[in-house]
Amino acid sequence: MPKGRNTILAHLKHLRDHNEMDFNIDQKEVNEAPNAGFGSINMSSELKQWPVQLHLLNPQASYFRDTDVVLTADCVPFAMANFHARFLKGKSLAIACPKLDTNKESYIEKLASMISDSRINSLSVIMMEVPCCGGLLAMAETARQQAGRNVPIKRTIVGIKGDVLEEDWA
Repeated sequence: MPKGRNTILAHLKHLRDHNEMDFNIDQKEVNEAPNAGFGSINMSSELKQWPVQLHLLNPQASYFRDTDVVLTADCVPFAMANFHARFLKGKSLAIACPKLDTNKESYIEKLASMISDSRINSLSVIMMEVPCCGGLLAMAETARQQAGRNVPIKRTIVGIKGDVLEEDWA
């Protein structure tokens, strides 16, 4: 099984390169080991602003003006491996947890300001399938009403295994 052997040698080389030296193997074999079929995956961040937590955001920051905004539950990017590529490219981001975060009224005010003052183009609300995430969409809809501007809101539900279960316009 040369492929299995090469995999082990590549792993040991990785350990050595990171100063994990508690292994016993011929160093020449490790140095000459091929990458054992592991390709590099070029995944780059699509994040175009900082901060991202809704409590910390200025809703009138330049990166919100005339753009599409993603409002996502904190857990979504951890559950979904391709979150950046699928949802974030070319958009601004705000994250929140409708269950654990406090002062949700300030969230509604900030979202309303993004809609009315920064004149965002659309708001994509991305939530996990768990019941507590529904509050995120409710905040977005309340903010839209308070802003008096009918910005389109897209609702996406992500399963706990990272798959998109539902996607529609609210």
